Amino acid sequence: MLRWVRQQLGFDPPHQSDTRTIYIANRFPQHGHYVPQKFADNRIISSKYTVWNFVPKNLFEQFRRVANFYFLIIFLVQLMIDTPTSPITSGLPLFFVITVTAIKQGYEDWLRHKADNEVNGAPVYVVRSGGLVKTRSKNIRVGDIVRVAKDETFPVDLVLLSSDRVDGSCHVTTASLDGETNLKTHVAVPETAVLQSVANLDKLVAVIECQQPEADLYRFVGRITVSQQTEEIVRPLGPESLLLRGARLKNTKEIFGVAVYTGMETKMALNYKSKSQKRSAVEKSMNSFLIIYLIILLFEAILSTILKYAWQAEEKWDEPWYNGKTEHERNSSKILRFISDFLAFLVLYNFIIPISLYVTVEMQKFLGSFFIGWDLDLYHKETNQRAQVNTSDLNEELGQVEYVFTDKTGTLTENEMQFRECSINGIKYQEINGKLTPEGFSEDSPDGNRHSLMREEELFLKAVCLCHTVQINADQTDGADGPWHANGIASPLEYYASSPDEKALVEAASRVGVVFTGTSGDSMEVKSLGKPERYKLLHVLEFDPNRRRMSVIVESPSGEKLLFTKGAESSILPRSKSGEIDKTRIHVDEFALKGLRTLCIAYRRFTPEEYQEIGKRLHEARTALQQREERLADVFNFIERDLELLGATGVEDKLQEKVQETIEALRLAGIKVWVLTGDKHETAVSVSLSCGHFHRTMNILELVQHKSDSTCAEQLRQLAKRIKEDHVIQHGLVVDGTSLSLALREHEKLFMEVCKNCSAVLCCRMAPLQKAKVVRLLKTSPEKPITLAIGDGANDVSMIQEAHVGIGIMGKEGRQAVRNSDYAIARFKFLSKLLFVHGHFYYIRIATLVQYFFYKNVCFITPQFLYQFFCLFSQQTLYDSVYLTLYNICFTSLPVLIYSLFEQHVHPHVLQSKPVLYRDISKNAHLGFKPFLYWTILGFFHAFVFFYGSYLLMGEDTSLLGNGQMFGNWTFGTLVFTVMVITVTMKMALETHFWTWINHFVTWGSIVFYFIFSLFYGGIIWPFLHTQDMYFVFVQLLSSGSAWFAIILIVVACLFIDVLKKVLYRHLQPTSTEKAQMYSNRVALSDEFIALQPLSRARNQLSKISLLRQVQVSTAWTPCAASQMGKQHAHLLEECWND
Repeated sequence: MLRWVRQQLGFDPPHQSDTRTIYIANRFPQHGHYVPQKFADNRIISSKYTVWNFVPKNLFEQFRRVANFYFLIIFLVQLMIDTPTSPITSGLPLFFVITVTAIKQGYEDWLRHKADNEVNGAPVYVVRSGGLVKTRSKNIRVGDIVRVAKDETFPVDLVLLSSDRVDGSCHVTTASLDGETNLKTHVAVPETAVLQSVANLDKLVAVIECQQPEADLYRFVGRITVSQQTEEIVRPLGPESLLLRGARLKNTKEIFGVAVYTGMETKMALNYKSKSQKRSAVEKSMNSFLIIYLIILLFEAILSTILKYAWQAEEKWDEPWYNGKTEHERNSSKILRFISDFLAFLVLYNFIIPISLYVTVEMQKFLGSFFIGWDLDLYHKETNQRAQVNTSDLNEELGQVEYVFTDKTGTLTENEMQFRECSINGIKYQEINGKLTPEGFSEDSPDGNRHSLMREEELFLKAVCLCHTVQINADQTDGADGPWHANGIASPLEYYASSPDEKALVEAASRVGVVFTGTSGDSMEVKSLGKPERYKLLHVLEFDPNRRRMSVIVESPSGEKLLFTKGAESSILPRSKSGEIDKTRIHVDEFALKGLRTLCIAYRRFTPEEYQEIGKRLHEARTALQQREERLADVFNFIERDLELLGATGVEDKLQEKVQETIEALRLAGIKVWVLTGDKHETAVSVSLSCGHFHRTMNILELVQHKSDSTCAEQLRQLAKRIKEDHVIQHGLVVDGTSLSLALREHEKLFMEVCKNCSAVLCCRMAPLQKAKVVRLLKTSPEKPITLAIGDGANDVSMIQEAHVGIGIMGKEGRQAVRNSDYAIARFKFLSKLLFVHGHFYYIRIATLVQYFFYKNVCFITPQFLYQFFCLFSQQTLYDSVYLTLYNICFTSLPVLIYSLFEQHVHPHVLQSKPVLYRDISKNAHLGFKPFLYWTILGFFHAFVFFYGSYLLMGEDTSLLGNGQMFGNWTFGTLVFTVMVITVTMKMALETHFWTWINHFVTWGSIVFYFIFSLFYGGIIWPFLHTQDMYFVFVQLLSSGSAWFAIILIVVACLFIDVLKKVLYRHLQPTSTEKAQMYSNRVALSDEFIALQPLSRARNQLSKISLLRQVQVSTAWTPCAASQMGKQHAHLLEECWND
């Protein structure tokens, strides 16, 4: 029970030891002093709340918001002291906002609980008491032997014990963990690999010692001690023995493994760190505005309190005959009375702070985010993928992007590799109709039409077929002798590979006659022109990003020990001592200039003595429990030397559709594009040129291959000087990973100055963390630009999380980037629609929403302030308490919410075809201090017109009601309130450019609802109300013709100035967006407009307009893809505009 309570509170005791000891099948030592270690259970918890802590935790989070906390204080003040308004006026809106937000957050967390329960309740099979027992995933304990079948995911982190294969190997895919779609091979130790039945496993007596849980997916150090009769056999355990939770078993019927890490201690759970909360620029502006309005509120409250006491300095006003003080009031402290009056005025004016703004903004973001998923223009038919929104808090940030950081492979390109060229022994080859043809020869030429391979060519292709991590579909391995053509070239095998490059190379080798046909135990089988050969796989030297190469040591059919190595040219060529090194280096550079991805291939022969020493060194390094990685790296470097270069390969990665147009559109919109890639310099530059990131006319500056701070700084200074001298032309910058590290270490400001003056920047040879550093560098620069990062692989996750907006591409490198992103799209080309249309609309909508809320609350509370000058600052309220409560909740909330969901101030296709319109909203242009000041002043102006207009027209006359009764203060307040509700609703109507039936319904419906509600509220005596000051007031007000005249006159007076300002500005100083609106409005062009055109052009315009009338676009456009008619309409508008 105590442990459960500690887990609920998040106080799990830390592990005391650096290692954990696991007794397989939980066979603990029988001696009495053994104390078993405590491990976490296997429950995964991604939810935020529990049933017990939901209310306190959610309330704490909500009251951290300034507005919510402020209203709570006001509500408590109303409860404690005598205030002019009922506590309900603050309590009810606060309760409404808190409840709606809690329901939304509770629902989202319930979905997380539901997902957790599905995972934790999944059925699994565990070996217990000599048989297989079916249980739930959450019941697995550390030490349990678990059975996993083909295509199932691993429920815990397991050490592989055995599989259905004799050698104890199995294949898994870790796409859900690291984004890699390859099949990875994992191997059991020989002593447990033979235990393939439940009965044999139940007899196993073994102990595993391993490190405590850590997040690194690729690191695992441990050892297993197997007790066999009288001896104990110790075997090392590494990453190749560990099956990670979330990975999926492939091409293997079943495996048995022992649970070593469970629940929140699995590597998957440790890598699931909650992303840092991203806040949009709009939210920051909102908080600033809130503070300004708090200052206004305090100023009004203090001024009213001071004026009250100044007024009461005269004896006749201090205690008038009709309002005598009690004995307690006469004897109370003046300081306490001053504080009490100040708090009372604070309560009276508190509605200037819009409490419902937060909940409206949350609803707008939550509901608005569905439109991205519904947009058919963002749907990719080939892969059946639509855009998805992982966080709705950043919708408007899509309209503020200034820098785009993009990955290259899989983001700008398809990540579909096609073998194009290779260099073998200094000769370039191309593949023509399934044959390797030397450059300069055609298939028909004598040397081009060969049916055999030269020795060097065959050795090169065998190296390609043996040095890889490619797997073959298990269903095909038995049919490796399947349908072959007469020349033994075509292969029916389906390959799975760790990277598309490897798959393309193995497939290319199979087409030209050297076919990898699979593995059998510790052997790799190859067919060379139909002749089968078996190579024994002795050792695999795994790829790592530091070495940037991988190797295999094999024994050939003749018994020779061979090392085949494959990797980047920078890691292979310096280690080669023979072969055509210079020619191959030239060919590699030529391949890179064509935009091909390059790999170099080399080999080495071992003497028996050399191999014996290598085997000894490898065994020592692999069984080490301390510093295993460093020792292995040293041994790998010792082995991979004195290589003989065989050649190089060039593989093409196709550009995605419309990448060039999208990058050009981003540039027109004022957005700078940076490409961050791990590819080599020449390949990256070539792709940048082909995709339009660099122009042919652009001056390309380079900061590459610097080894010291001094040379890097000198080069940066020269680049800065060149940019100043040639400021007329555009510049592009190329920087590599090593130079970037030096530049960021000492010369950050100089580097940033160079980058900001370049139109495009390309960073090559980048590590994942370097990508994030570059994004952070821009993000934290003095200008604080809004950044967007887009990528498709696990190596892009850090960059995506660092940027203000992270976008994942649903590519071929798994779903890691998509899961960690804010938005996910299927192709790079969809970025333009996402930013220029959705981003533009979201920003305009929420900017208007926020400022309109402040405006209508200024309109609401300023007459209350002005009324105090006419009631001796007695804190008499101008409005009835029910009106105070419902103003923001019912009477004025729906029109602005619907506006913020459906508004389209410019046709979406015009926005997409004219990216320059994006500049109109950049740098928070619509939510800066000037627009905010305009809305605030407009609110004060309208409030003065409401109050003094009503006072001048009605206040002095006491007999204007239909029944001849006097015009009282409640009638006056109701008149002001009525004018206010109509005016602020009409103001929203004036701001609306795109009308749907929903807009009409809520706009006019809100006004009608106010009238109907007021008639019912004031026309009936409600038994549950203590007082009913408003009884029959509204009916009497509407019975007066003068009141109707005053309402119409004041509303027109308020809105006339606003309309006049809009008209003058649109005609004298129109923005690009307003020009687009005007040209859009010319769809219904009059004859006068046609008359202004030359005759031939007028005919053209008339024909367009007649066509436009046939293709009128429905006003009920949804954010899904517009119809063909709508698109035709937009293109015609654009033509009119261009004309």
